[in-house]
Amino acid sequence: MPFPDTSAPFDADDGSSAFTVAALHLHPVKSCAGLSVPEARLAATGLAGDREWMLVDAAGEFVSQREHPRMALIRPAIAADASLQLQAPGLAPLQLPAEPLGERLRVRVWDDEVAARSAGPGAARWFSECLGEPVRAVRFEAGQRRLSSRKWTGEIEAENAFSDGYPILVVSQAALDELNRRLAARGQPAVTMQRFRPNLVLAGLDAHAEDHLDELHIATPDGPVVLRLVKPCPRCPIPNINPDTAVPGHEPGDTLAGYRADPRVGGAISFGMNAVIVEGVGRRLAVGQGGRGTVRF
Repeated sequence: MPFPDTSAPFDADDGSSAFTVAALHLHPVKSCAGLSVPEARLAATGLAGDREWMLVDAAGEFVSQREHPRMALIRPAIAADASLQLQAPGLAPLQLPAEPLGERLRVRVWDDEVAARSAGPGAARWFSECLGEPVRAVRFEAGQRRLSSRKWTGEIEAENAFSDGYPILVVSQAALDELNRRLAARGQPAVTMQRFRPNLVLAGLDAHAEDHLDELHIATPDGPVVLRLVKPCPRCPIPNINPDTAVPGHEPGDTLAGYRADPRVGGAISFGMNAVIVEGVGRRLAVGQGGRGTVRF
């Protein structure tokens, strides 16, 4: 049975939920600041340009805001030639080439050891000065396959670059709105979606409706994109770091602990759903595109 036409009026009885792509976010350097884009090509590893770069320590282990909150202040921009331009307080801008020619390295991201290409000593000095510790910038080496856990993806072999483990992170705008409502009730300031670092933000759904959806079917001019929501995203302390100041705190984690303990991930606090690509590699997602989500039973 074909999926219902996304341009047709929404019929609640067909078992699907209509939504609109409200925002698209890239995080070119893992754990550094992200940027909003009007459109993005879907690559095998997720949105093209997302988490293709990473910082590693002297042992080749990835570093993140967990150890270095100041990474939140490293802000990227993508140039017309696909190079990456970075800015951080107190430092001259840095440019990383689209294809670095530094040495090949073996680096580790969580439990995976992968091949990467160094950005060279100049970039290492820049990032090391920014963080106050020796680090190197590396780019994911094309042609290798780092796969998500088949425990969650089933028959799908989902590729990743330097993401934590899944190619696409999906959050509903209503989930953030509900969190901010609860924060206000506790006398706490509102937070932005930057805290949660999603790739795809959906409007038109109820708060946390993504928890119960199976697949997202999005109509694009190039053809359909189908994403399967496979695993709740358990949250570390990074959302408690203010993205504007890099100062850690206790919110929104304390508020989330009151209503987002998720038995599907061992009682961890979840916010958003990790997704894998069923169809649509090479097609372009854009803000304003419409889609429907099938319900998980």
